[in-house]
Amino acid sequence: MVLQLTTHRFRQRGLAAALLLALAVTVPASSALADLGTASRLMPSPELVGKGRMTFLGFKVFDAELYAPQGTYSPASPFALKLNYLRSFTGTQIAESSVKEIRRQGGVSNAQLAKWQAQMEAIFPNVTPGQSITGVRTSSGHAEFYLGNRKLGAITDPAFTKKFFAIWLGGNTRNPQLRAKLVGSGS
Repeated sequence: MVLQLTTHRFRQRGLAAALLLALAVTVPASSALADLGTASRLMPSPELVGKGRMTFLGFKVFDAELYAPQGTYSPASPFALKLNYLRSFTGTQIAESSVKEIRRQGGVSNAQLAKWQAQMEAIFPNVTPGQSITGVRTSSGHAEFYLGNRKLGAITDPAFTKKFFAIWLGGNTRNPQLRAKLVGSGS
């Protein structure tokens, strides 16, 4: 009787282990969709392209994840960049930092930067560690922003979209190591 109970428990544990293994193999693709929340509806079959961590002077700032259809990034196609914040920032700080980086890229007038800064300040919320903002480059070239499943707003100027996402994904980024982790070193 004891041997039968032990064998029965072993089989149950073996079955449970097999189920967990099966889930572990199938979860990554579906969790990539779940991680984007509502933003996942803006592109077909979004999959993780790459991820990395942004640090500044040794401080952890955010973890970044790039998603694109079938895991293939193209700056001219839909994609989503999710920033998981590891520190607290005000929405104004996020907008000001974004403007500073866009200015560094060049090719944008001060009047245009001021307009974009006002739009970003109206969109970006204050964030605390553990919160994330997802920016989506839509098929029409607009930038939409989400906090979890809640749409924060959009900026419909394709020039903004290009310059904004180039902060992390462009060839003139301040952090080429992070870019390489997100899009691959050959991109």
